[in-house]
Amino acid sequence: MANPPQHQFVVFSVLEDDVPVVKYAQCNNCGIIHKVTDFCKSEIMQGKEQMSSLLSVEDIKQNLPQNLIDILERNSVELPVWEQAAFILENKEWGNFVILTQDTDSGAVHGKYVRIMSESFFKIESFVREDVIVSEA
Repeated sequence: MANPPQHQFVVFSVLEDDVPVVKYAQCNNCGIIHKVTDFCKSEIMQGKEQMSSLLSVEDIKQNLPQNLIDILERNSVELPVWEQAAFILENKEWGNFVILTQDTDSGAVHGKYVRIMSESFFKIESFVREDVIVSEA
C-alpha cells in the first residue's frame, strides 16, 4: 500500500553506542515482517510473512533455566520479554528485570516483574506507578 496503516508493536532491541541494532521482527498486528531500524521506526518487508531466521520462543527456551521458563509461561509473556530475559542472563546483568504483567486502574499502572538475580535465582515482585501524562505548553 502507498500509505500503510500505522500501528505499534513491541520489539526487543540491542543497543550499540545508544543506537538500536537493525533487526527483523514479525508484527503481532499485521503478521508481516518489519525491518526495525531505530526507536519506533520500521520498514515493512513487502510480501514477507515469514523468515526462518527469526528466533521463536521455542528457540529461546533452549537457553533458559526451567524455573525461569515456568515463570514466563505462567504469565503468558510475548516474544520480546523472552528475548529480554535471555539477554539479561547471557550478559549477566544481575538485578535487572522483565515485566510479566501490567494493568491500568484510575491513572495508575499495577503489575509484577521478575528480577533476575543470578543464573538460578529469580525474584517476583509487584509494582505500582502513577501514569505520567505530559502536557504541551
